[in-house]
Amino acid sequence: MHRVPATIEEQLILKAIGEECPWENLPKRLQATLASKEEWHRRIIDYCIKKRLQWNTCFARKVCKEGEYYEEMMRYLRKNLALFPYHLAEYVCRVMRVSPFKYYCDMIFEVMKSEQPYDSIPNFSAADSLRLTGIGRNEFIDIMNKCRSKKIMWKLNKSIAKELLPTQPVDFSIEPWWGVCLVNFTLEEFKKLTEEEMATIDKVCKEEANSFVLFDPNIIRGLFRRGLIYFDVPVFPDDRFKVSRLEGFVSNREQSYEDPIEELLYAVFVVSSENATVAELAATLQADLFQLQAAASFACRLGWAIKLIDPESVLQDLNIPGSPSGLLSDDEDGSNVSLNSESVGQQVRGPLAERRRPVSGTAHAAFVVDANITSYLMMGSLSPGLKSHAVTLYEAGKLGDSSIAELCKDLTTLEGKRFEGELQEFANHAFSLRCVLECLQSGGLATNEVGDIISNQIDKQQPVADEASSLISDIKIVPESYDSGANETGSDAPQPFLDSFRTTGSDAISIDDGSSISFSSKDGSSGPINDFLVKDQDNIIPSEGPNNDKGPLKKKRKYGVDVLRCESLAALAPATLERLFLRDYDIIVSMVPLPSSSVLPGPSGPVHFGPPSYSSMTPWMKLVLYTTMESGPLSIVLMKGQCLRMLPIPLAGCEKALIWSWDGSTIGGLGGKFEGNLVDGNVLLHCLNSMLKYSAVLVQPLSKCDLDGSEKIVTADIALPIQNFGGSTAQTGIEMGQYPEENASFSSLLSAFSSKFELLTVGYIRLLRLGKERESGMFLPDDKKYEWVPLSLEFGIPLFNPNLCRRICERVVSSHLLQTDLFAKHHDSMQRLRKMLREICSEYQATGPSAKHFYHREPIKEPSRQLMNYASGRWSPRDPSTPISEASSEHQRLKLANRHRSRTEVLSFDGSILRSYALAPVYEAATRPIEESSSANASKSESDDTETKEVVLPGVNLLFDGSQLHPFDIAACLQARQPIALIAEASAASAYVQTNMAL
Repeated sequence: MHRVPATIEEQLILKAIGEECPWENLPKRLQATLASKEEWHRRIIDYCIKKRLQWNTCFARKVCKEGEYYEEMMRYLRKNLALFPYHLAEYVCRVMRVSPFKYYCDMIFEVMKSEQPYDSIPNFSAADSLRLTGIGRNEFIDIMNKCRSKKIMWKLNKSIAKELLPTQPVDFSIEPWWGVCLVNFTLEEFKKLTEEEMATIDKVCKEEANSFVLFDPNIIRGLFRRGLIYFDVPVFPDDRFKVSRLEGFVSNREQSYEDPIEELLYAVFVVSSENATVAELAATLQADLFQLQAAASFACRLGWAIKLIDPESVLQDLNIPGSPSGLLSDDEDGSNVSLNSESVGQQVRGPLAERRRPVSGTAHAAFVVDANITSYLMMGSLSPGLKSHAVTLYEAGKLGDSSIAELCKDLTTLEGKRFEGELQEFANHAFSLRCVLECLQSGGLATNEVGDIISNQIDKQQPVADEASSLISDIKIVPESYDSGANETGSDAPQPFLDSFRTTGSDAISIDDGSSISFSSKDGSSGPINDFLVKDQDNIIPSEGPNNDKGPLKKKRKYGVDVLRCESLAALAPATLERLFLRDYDIIVSMVPLPSSSVLPGPSGPVHFGPPSYSSMTPWMKLVLYTTMESGPLSIVLMKGQCLRMLPIPLAGCEKALIWSWDGSTIGGLGGKFEGNLVDGNVLLHCLNSMLKYSAVLVQPLSKCDLDGSEKIVTADIALPIQNFGGSTAQTGIEMGQYPEENASFSSLLSAFSSKFELLTVGYIRLLRLGKERESGMFLPDDKKYEWVPLSLEFGIPLFNPNLCRRICERVVSSHLLQTDLFAKHHDSMQRLRKMLREICSEYQATGPSAKHFYHREPIKEPSRQLMNYASGRWSPRDPSTPISEASSEHQRLKLANRHRSRTEVLSFDGSILRSYALAPVYEAATRPIEESSSANASKSESDDTETKEVVLPGVNLLFDGSQLHPFDIAACLQARQPIALIAEASAASAYVQTNMAL
């Protein structure tokens, strides 16, 4: 594990080693620290060994012999149970004759001799040992049980464990491109060689190419079992590879020692891409190229990565006319056949694929999940086939596109099964995961959607087609570049469109290079065929023109999907993560809720269907939602660090309350729940005081009429995006079918939401049903007893709710979100939302104008105005304060909503009455800088809000009254709220009394 130098001296020593500075040239300060020249040499050797550097290329070559260096390195590796140094096999295997099999047998024996558990072997060492020796956890335990059964013999002679270890390596998979290398034979070993083995060794020595595929595999395996050869897994800077499932991975523990290759492996798993060379991966990670090659070689050696062959040797006749590769169409799956076909277990890929990617219209999406998903998939009672996917996702941090189809297939095994208890929660996440992955893979289109719509268009035009069938012979097909091996038109356009296209005897269809189809009519008009296609194609993936006009038909956009684990992304350096996103992905889709440690793509990165900023994952988002919509539940924001002696109105007397901690922290089981905690009103004071010690709190009081018969809140989740493809608002209330009598309320609320936010993203808005408070004696019909208000707005995919997840996927399909060019609009809407969040955070944080004004104590210098001492004695209203509600009053929400309002006001509770104070002009002016300086802040970098994870806490208590947000003075409710002068005077008096008593 890499350790950052703790002192300046350590940093200077590392710098001197990197510069290969001899002892004589060291600064006097370092010479005094090291004490002697021998100590300096010892530091050099230790540094080079920990970095696994080659002797002939590192500073150690100047201070010790080669043999001494490698002997010391092997002792260090055995002591730490480290990974075998395959990249140093040229000396370790050939000269020292230490094979990986012998190395791991000695390691396992040392662990058994010291009676350490199998878990003490690090992950990668255990996996490589299992591959070569066949000893895994169960085999290790079995050998130890056999040893312990001998009792006294085991205690006296630990070497009996060595007798139970294998004497030869087990058979393992050897790729054809692996290199065969010879060790230095002894004379006795040479004499025991057979004629076939001698011939093979001569061929290895004479041939420039020594790939495994060129030799007899049985002879090579026999030589390997006797330790006469070793395998080289060459990885070059121009090579490409893809990460597959981590079959055979052993989840023990991470290494506690420093190993740059092992540390790089985790990063390589996350950032690897079929389209990126090893050199490009090194640039992305800002890592040493040699070490990255060694890490990629080890991953290939264990079968966790597949090396992709350069297609130049395979597609030599690519440009020859009539060759099969020239017949592939961008719109068909054949566009990637030659590039993705497997040959001898390897896939062909190379620079050509990168050039073809934009042409074929393939986009790449990443679905970001947290570590909990891996634990859900790991449950063996769900599906044993999911375990390897879970291990790969957890350890590698990524499931590549090639594994997604198999993952979805394994997830289908859960269909129709019934689960109980926590297993049902695990199954819910599995159901949702499959739904999302299939939606992304399909490009947000329903199965056969395009084909079905095309068929409908053909049916509508069947009479026309019949009429034109007699004229088919007069249609002239004039391809400018035509190949007899292609389809009839030489084009990738759907054939039914050509069949149903109306032409006359002198009309002509011209095909340019098999990609562009033009139309010429007898009247002289001409143009692209899309301009002449039938106009009733509103749902066939059209592009949007100005004023939301639907343009011509576009090809279906293909999607490749990766699953990424957010904890693995967070472990990467921010610059590395930004390069990864920009290099590999067009779209990032996040699950909800994401952990607070997650890293969000910046505004300059790929399109992100998830939280726009870190503040959107806090209650600030609720306040933005409520104030923008001018609707929401009664809400009170309480600052961190306060202690209440009594509850202010409107918390006093509430039946229950919903509470959220500001930073998502959990205190006594409260605050950590994503959907909030519902607590009884009689314990609300205790709960708030417990949470306010550690975090600010958002609390929403609820009355009896806000709850259902089981005293629970009633909510409804509306899937995003709300807008359909044509721009209309979805009839979500009707589609849900939960509350048919509330459809009008749903529709009006969603229309207002759509017009004010215009969000083209995935997620959901949660609505809360509140009882309409009414004065006594008033009667409301059943369909008007309740109102729906927005409760929260969440961005991403809620895997915990399969039904909601399915509805979100349906909305993605209905809106054609992934097929139309709406990403610029999505970026603009997210920028507006980020601006709203920045403004409300700036307004109400501790250094914001509202907080400064709220705590302003200087009197207003206007002799004509009499200061009025209400509540905390701070406010100077223009008009007499208006009592809103008493502590024992009912219908507090109704009275707050119906009170007389002014442009700027402060709500204050003096212990018995809740009052509203309209501010004097001098105070109103103090609240305007945010609005006036908004244009100045517009030039601020877009990424300011996304670069910091620090949670901005409110610096003033706030109250949302159902339509507006106001500062809330609760000084009378705070415990031990006394003037500082009085406290100082009392403290001085107490000290004086104690002094007199002591005398």
